[in-house]
Amino acid sequence: MAAESNDKGAGAKRWVRVLLVVSLALNLLFIGSIAGAMLTHSKWRSHHPPRLDMAAGPLTQALSREDRRAIGREMRKAYRSAGANRADLQAGFEALIADLKQEPFDSEAVAKHLERHRGVFDERLALGQTLLLERLTQMQPDERADYAARLLDALQQRKHWKGHRD
Repeated sequence: MAAESNDKGAGAKRWVRVLLVVSLALNLLFIGSIAGAMLTHSKWRSHHPPRLDMAAGPLTQALSREDRRAIGREMRKAYRSAGANRADLQAGFEALIADLKQEPFDSEAVAKHLERHRGVFDERLALGQTLLLERLTQMQPDERADYAARLLDALQQRKHWKGHRD
């Protein structure tokens, strides 16, 4: 009879343990989701993915989704056709890293690397501006007016958020 009461006690203890583990797991899940929401919606994080939107800020944010995608496709096509530039850029970064590790530090050599990289980024920005201008030229007057209104909204929104960061 004593053995039967021990089996019932062990079964009850096992059930309580399972309940506690499940409760702990749910609490951790809840806390993790709250923390994740706070981190991803904080005022220090961007509220849009780092894509074409980041290249020109409000100018691209104000575009319609279709226009952003079309410009993005054209930019990717141009990047692919300039595959040699990618290899040059990688080699430039490797040379920059080597010069950063060099002792004594040669600021002129690093400045030359940075200047070359800026040239590549300037080319990409110019391509983006050219594609944006082409897209704007293809728009009907009412579409450009809608774009202008969205651009104004994006600029006002940016101004609003900038005030919160300061």
